[in-house]
Amino acid sequence: MDLTVIAYVVYLLISVALTVWVARTLSRNGRIFLADVLHGNEKLAEAVNHLLVVGFYLVNFGFVALYLSQDEAVRDARQLFEALSVKLGVVLLVLGAMHLANVYVLNKIRRRGTMEREQVPPVPPQGWTGQGGNGPWAAPVRGA
Repeated sequence: MDLTVIAYVVYLLISVALTVWVARTLSRNGRIFLADVLHGNEKLAEAVNHLLVVGFYLVNFGFVALYLSQDEAVRDARQLFEALSVKLGVVLLVLGAMHLANVYVLNKIRRRGTMEREQVPPVPPQGWTGQGGNGPWAAPVRGA
């Protein structure tokens, strides 16, 4: 069997295994984060989590398939390892970049929700404030 074909098979096996492992890990550990982002709505968090996993698989498997081709034939074991290290390194970098992008976007959504919750007072004012005009926070009087 040609060493180039062996490189393809090893690359595909490792890339698919890494993608599945990362997707499962992110899915399992991301549920709590998504539930927090979505204000405790567990059903919506589960649905969004599933959609993110499907998108993750589609993008990564598509990238792995597009990055499969090899310009030069692999002639010896050294070239085999070099070709695999470059291909797998790029796949790992893409997996990491996608993960960071997802976390960044979800964290932005989470922060926006947190800011909205903090801006709403828990109880409306109950009339304990003065009518204005006196006190250190009163508006300055014009012409004085």
